[in-house]
Amino acid sequence: MTMTLYTSDHEWLAIDGDTATVGITDYAQQQLGDVVFVELPKVGRSLKKAEAAAVVESVKAASDVYAPISGEVLASNDALAAEPALVNSDAQGAAWFFKIKIADKSELGGLMDETAYKAHTA
Repeated sequence: MTMTLYTSDHEWLAIDGDTATVGITDYAQQQLGDVVFVELPKVGRSLKKAEAAAVVESVKAASDVYAPISGEVLASNDALAAEPALVNSDAQGAAWFFKIKIADKSELGGLMDETAYKAHTA
């Protein structure tokens, strides 16, 4: 069963076993506007929680995407690199940024469920 969690910096994580798929929320893409470029982490890169992992650039601004947890990058979304506008059309689906092997499940404790995230963005 997949569980989705959120950060206060507007990343989402879909947790499936010891792997998390990471992207930015629909709220974040609305704030950014039209996305024109993404820079994704390389497969095999080790990330620490809260480390800048990726970059998303829009017509309004450039913004870092932070690693919500520590772990090793297992995959980057090549389709997103080729078509950054996917972030605007499917932020919490096809526009995932990277998959990470969860190094320490206790780090998930500080993240929000959907209800808490909706309250955070209200």
